Amino acid sequence: MSRLRSTIYCSLLLISLAGCQALKPVKDPASLTLPNKFLEQTDSTGIGFLPHRQFFTDTNLTKLIDTAVVKNFDMQRAFQRIQVARAELLYNKRRFLPVINANASAAAEKYGDYTMNGVGNFDSNLSPNLNADQRIPTTPTTDYFLGLRSSWEIGLWGKYKNSKRAAYDRFLASQKGRHLIMTSLIAEVANHYYDLLMLDNELVTIRKNIALQQTALETILEMKKGAMVNELAVKQFRSQLLNTRGLEIKKQQEIIHSENQLNLLLGRLPQSIPRGLPITQQVFPERVSSGLPSSLLTRRPDIQQAELQLSAAKLDVKVARAAFLPSLTLSVSGGYNSFKTPLLFSTPASLVYGALGGLTTPVFNRGAIKANYNRSVAMQLDAFYTYQKSIANGYQEVLTHLNGIQNFQRVYTFKQEETGHLMEAVAVSKDLFMAGYASYLEVITAQRYVLQAELELSEVRRDQFLSLIELYRSLGGGWE
Repeated sequence: MSRLRSTIYCSLLLISLAGCQALKPVKDPASLTLPNKFLEQTDSTGIGFLPHRQFFTDTNLTKLIDTAVVKNFDMQRAFQRIQVARAELLYNKRRFLPVINANASAAAEKYGDYTMNGVGNFDSNLSPNLNADQRIPTTPTTDYFLGLRSSWEIGLWGKYKNSKRAAYDRFLASQKGRHLIMTSLIAEVANHYYDLLMLDNELVTIRKNIALQQTALETILEMKKGAMVNELAVKQFRSQLLNTRGLEIKKQQEIIHSENQLNLLLGRLPQSIPRGLPITQQVFPERVSSGLPSSLLTRRPDIQQAELQLSAAKLDVKVARAAFLPSLTLSVSGGYNSFKTPLLFSTPASLVYGALGGLTTPVFNRGAIKANYNRSVAMQLDAFYTYQKSIANGYQEVLTHLNGIQNFQRVYTFKQEETGHLMEAVAVSKDLFMAGYASYLEVITAQRYVLQAELELSEVRRDQFLSLIELYRSLGGGWE
């Protein structure tokens, strides 16, 4: 009989091992290879390594960022997700420890006269070897137990170790998720801040043009009194002034909207946002270094997060493979057991203990286990492609914003020259109009063009700073 049992156990073990050997290890497809440098830059350290208090020189902006990092709702939610991941990590560490339960039980059962237990108890009570305390109660038969019961599945094949490591990687990934939110939050706060500076500068420009147009309208009214122009000229100048005043109100509303959005990022109700120097006086770095492409792997939180998720997914596959192999379970119990409560703590007569070890292997549910394994493999490949995409996305973002900084600088230079020429054209058109060599429409057109150019100049300056901010974010700047 013992030989038959040994044969059965060995057969089950061989079946499990053969099934697991049929599952070949999963290999990742070919990985992306990053170039050695961005454009022609050779600096080993880029702006992504600078803390935001060093990168941003406007103290008003750094104060806003400090407030957002503490009070922003998404940041607070990210912190709570870390707490969830921390609890899951602790759970995965402790759920593989032996389970020890205190157990107190009482049972009563009336056995039939023609049952094995009924006959056995009746016959035992007739034995002259039993004293009064040892006689079994039969109406009904009672059973009392007080003690500890423990069970433990021993972690064979690295199943528990890999499961705990996967939970730890996901905990680290949750921290990188918080860093990702922080870098995005800092960039978003800075973007809104420079939007506000741009809108402020545009409002100043519009009001300056309103003053000039008001003066021009007053001049035209005086000229009409002298019969030098007709009512049509007055209508044209007045309509231009009204249009610019409407633009002023629209710009004020845009400022209110931008301030409210920024306050939401700061986790507070709408209020005035303190500003620093005008956008035209904000200092733009003469040279911006990006560092080496390889630094993206150590700085960008989204790449690090994807890498940790990939590592956890690989460990999940190992855990799923281990499910095909036999598992060893130990059960231990000990305490006091008696069929009479007065005798329950009769030591050592009522003291009981036991131990059981069992080896189990899946046979008929292997289809479900294989389906779970296939799911783990698919999730590993999905995590791999997510990781590769995050690398490609990070590299292209850096290149885009590096080129953006250079190109917007050229556009800003051209726009400055254009604005200067148009302002001169306004002065010339006025002189020619007063001398009778130009029409009032040419004056109005020159004023319209210079207003448009000045507004575009503010937008291009803003775009310069936005490209710089986005480059800082794409290089992983903002978290410390």
